[in-house]
Amino acid sequence: MSHTITPAARPVNRTMLQRASARNGWLLFLAATGLLLAVLSLQVLDGAGITAIGLVSWRPLLYAYIVWAIALCAVQVMIRGEAGQRAAFVLPAVLFTVAMVVFPTVFGLYIAFTDWNLSAAAGRRFNGLDNLRTLFADAYYWNALLNMVYYVLSVLVQYAIAFGLALLLNAEIKARKFFRVAFLLPLMLSPVAVSWMIGKSLMEYRFGPAATLARHLGWDNPAFFSTPWLARTSIMAMDAWVSIPFMMILLLAGLQALPSEIKEAAKVDGASGWQSFKEITFPLMLPVSMTVIILRIIFQLKLADIVINVTAGGPGGATDTVSSFIFREYRDRSNVGYGTMLAEFYLVIIIILVALILKGASRWMQREN
Repeated sequence: MSHTITPAARPVNRTMLQRASARNGWLLFLAATGLLLAVLSLQVLDGAGITAIGLVSWRPLLYAYIVWAIALCAVQVMIRGEAGQRAAFVLPAVLFTVAMVVFPTVFGLYIAFTDWNLSAAAGRRFNGLDNLRTLFADAYYWNALLNMVYYVLSVLVQYAIAFGLALLLNAEIKARKFFRVAFLLPLMLSPVAVSWMIGKSLMEYRFGPAATLARHLGWDNPAFFSTPWLARTSIMAMDAWVSIPFMMILLLAGLQALPSEIKEAAKVDGASGWQSFKEITFPLMLPVSMTVIILRIIFQLKLADIVINVTAGGPGGATDTVSSFIFREYRDRSNVGYGTMLAEFYLVIIIILVALILKGASRWMQREN
């Protein structure tokens, strides 16, 4: 005797299968989460010296996290079906970001409230707000923050030069393709190579070509890094030489995307070159300009390579950046706890600054439009 499944029973069976799959998915997720929390607890207890399991590294926690991440992706498919399959394509990138960005930031926040010096035998111990109090009383750190104001303001000068070069390369000039490649060459060099090639060689005060030329022009002692203002200006010049091509190529791409009909209509109406730039080109380039400036400010806030290799922050901290100061705190003093507090505090400042810049730029562009 054969049994047939009626069409009305098929949706019921499908619903039962979905419920069973969802139930199994939740069980899998709970099991993976329990494993992750158990390994994390054992790792913390072993690190605090409460237990003696012998977990010398965070590798077991990494393996548990990978298992939990795979289970999470599988659970999305088991519980949500087709929508879960779409989410499973995004989840690996999100989980990778959590592992590589969020976790190190949170772990760094924990390290920031510890006294951890690699040259001391005591090891890591919690010291509360001591690092924060030391930070507020650290005149060298606040000097580095003040220097960052000068470096960030120099981005506006870099933007003006980059915009001028972009306008030039967008015009109908001879050998335009050659100049585009030539102006991009500094961007292809490493800042470390630039610091040695220009700061340590070209601008060397005894035998450098720039110093020799300056002597011929009447400068008796052409030491580009001897006085605070001159050393800071020299660092800005080297940094600008590397960074302006990046801004220029983005602005050039924006200029080439502008509709040519508007410019031609302005010429027909008798607008001069300056009027066309002021009333048409610059307003239309505002979105690209704000993107370029914000990206450049973010990169500028991380300036360290050239300073470390050329001046090491001197003379007297005049060229120091926050990143170079933190680098020396780690390298010279082996003070991991205090150095991490400096980095975390600087991260908060960067987040607030970038948020304010984005908000101000959005309001300004809305008002211009």
